[in-house]
Amino acid sequence: MQGRRLATTDEIIAIVSPDSDEPLETLTAWTEQSGIELTTVDVGDDIGDVYDESRATLGVTLGGDGTFLEGIKTFAPRKIPQLGVNTGTLAFLARVEPEDLEDALEEVLRGRAAVDSRQQVYVNAPGVEATGINDVMIQQVPPDDPIDRKVTRLDVYADDEYVGEFEGTGLAVSTPTGSTGISLSANGPVHYPVNNHTLQLVPLHTHKLGVRPIVVSPETELRIISRGGANLLVDGGRAQTLLEVGDEVVVTGADTLAHVVRTSYDDHFFTAITKKLGWDVRDADVPRDKKREAPAATSPPIDATDSSRTSIRARHDSAAGDGSRSDEAAGTVERALTVATEAAQAAGEPLRELHGQVESIDHKTDKSDIATEADHQADRIISTVIDNEFPEHGLFSEEGTRDRSGDSNYTWVVDPLDGTGNFAHGNPNYSISVALIDHDRPVLGVVYVPETDELFTGIAGQGAWRDGDPIETTDRDRLDESMLISGYDPDGSFLSHFYQESRGVRRLGSAALNLCYLASASADAVWEHDTYPWDIAAGLVIAREAGATITDQSGERFEFDFDTEARAALLGSNGSLHPALLEHLGDGLQSSSRSQSSR
Repeated sequence: MQGRRLATTDEIIAIVSPDSDEPLETLTAWTEQSGIELTTVDVGDDIGDVYDESRATLGVTLGGDGTFLEGIKTFAPRKIPQLGVNTGTLAFLARVEPEDLEDALEEVLRGRAAVDSRQQVYVNAPGVEATGINDVMIQQVPPDDPIDRKVTRLDVYADDEYVGEFEGTGLAVSTPTGSTGISLSANGPVHYPVNNHTLQLVPLHTHKLGVRPIVVSPETELRIISRGGANLLVDGGRAQTLLEVGDEVVVTGADTLAHVVRTSYDDHFFTAITKKLGWDVRDADVPRDKKREAPAATSPPIDATDSSRTSIRARHDSAAGDGSRSDEAAGTVERALTVATEAAQAAGEPLRELHGQVESIDHKTDKSDIATEADHQADRIISTVIDNEFPEHGLFSEEGTRDRSGDSNYTWVVDPLDGTGNFAHGNPNYSISVALIDHDRPVLGVVYVPETDELFTGIAGQGAWRDGDPIETTDRDRLDESMLISGYDPDGSFLSHFYQESRGVRRLGSAALNLCYLASASADAVWEHDTYPWDIAAGLVIAREAGATITDQSGERFEFDFDTEARAALLGSNGSLHPALLEHLGDGLQSSSRSQSSR
């Protein structure tokens, strides 16, 4: 889950342990002041009656690690991100202290917190089926007679491969979140838990010298067969059963991840284990000379020795004039790239979730409702993130506009869902388009494709990239060797006139994607009969920075215009094909015009 998505939080559901009155008062006052709805439940109570899945919800736990684990049990199945506030004495999971609660929540609401996706473990055994974030423990049951055998034997298989017989106190299958103390007791490694999706099989008090912990993928199916009585516990007893001889336990990674919110007010992982587990390669407080600031996000570098990139830059400069900007303007655009990228990726999450529901719906009206909801959710996330980071900038979107609040020359142009028709029919060809305009000139473009996780970016005068790698157009100059993409073509004139002349004409249904595929050499030319500004603002920057030539249907340079009433035709190509395209396009338009007038 992207932390920027938390900026649209509507409500907080808090799980409250006893003796948390003071932090609860703080939380109540903060939510009232922030206009966020607050619902509280006691530890162990269900939230089914108060949770509304249509609202953007943040889960908060007020207590120690036990309360935090109850929160995971409650919030993770509903994919609710969770912030843990430590009101206990020794907490390893809940890391926000009560005195930092308000500041931590402000950071969350501004979309500046991070969300760790924590691996969970799933277990299925006689008498229990459960999920946990820490571990599954299978331990020997103490005998009634103290002189009886005090060990247990467990056969273990990883998928279809026999691992061996473990003889000792028992075994633990732990996640990176819950593995630290158990792993240390068996001379195993310390797992850094952030976005670490593995499982670890840890022998407990083994009677063989060479036995060590084993790390497996979450897809690995561990089968554990008890050769004697044993006690099985999940997350310290939140689920429990007694195993008999021959019982089989199946353990694997859970499909559902736990989303743990982390702020700058949390103790970091290595600070926590230094304080609580005696990690002695550093002090609890990091010395000033050892601290590192998070690196500033910048666009991927352009290799100055690459002649092809140099020629692209030259083509752009000759077409656009002097593209130099002041250091301040350059810094704004670099920062805007980070914000736009994170906003688009955060908006992609609800789009993917809702897109997955489309195929199970039979009625057209219901599919349209899902597309409308997707559009709304994505637009809200992007506009909220931009408002938080650039409140002085204007915002121009298919969903609405916001005037500049100050003297800024910058305006954002957003299409939260380009390719709505595709989306509503379960087609993966849709995208999110975010652009920044300086005066009337697009200077930054970000296009994100949720279903393929592709990210296209471009900065005027600096280049264009796909997933961080530089891109450029093709260099084909023969129409009969070229692949073309058509946007809206109302009478089919472009298709009919170019289909036989080229290697094919494709229609994808997303203008932003069309321009990005032109930029990344997946097509040689693009035609759009008419466009809105939000359709092409971001793709225009990306395509031109990749070396594309973009004109209107008569060959004049395409000029970006905020005027929503005027829809403009657009012809884009790798440059080499442009003369032939204009010639054939002109003939086709004339033929279409004569056909229309003769009716």
